[in-house]
Amino acid sequence: MAYSETRIVIGGLAHVPVLIFIANFIKGKFGIKTEETKDTVIKREPVKIIYVKDTEVTKGKAEAIKEISNKLDNIEQKADEVYEKVKMKKKDKKKKKKNN
Repeated sequence: MAYSETRIVIGGLAHVPVLIFIANFIKGKFGIKTEETKDTVIKREPVKIIYVKDTEVTKGKAEAIKEISNKLDNIEQKADEVYEKVKMKKKDKKKKKKNN
């Protein structure tokens, strides 16, 4: 028995939502899920400026201040490196969980 052209088109359109549902189901099961990232903003306290009047800073004190500031810079760099390593390890753990 032959079907009319309108009946075929209506039948095809009726199956479109079913096909969309199946495609979304497969995409949800096997697709890569996006991760939400949260950016943390660290507010630093403003640097205090001390105006020195009628006094001199000795060379020893100046060198000590330079050493301390260099050590603080090194500590900040190491803290950033550790933070990045921890971040990478967390990503690796999530990847392993997804693969299993």
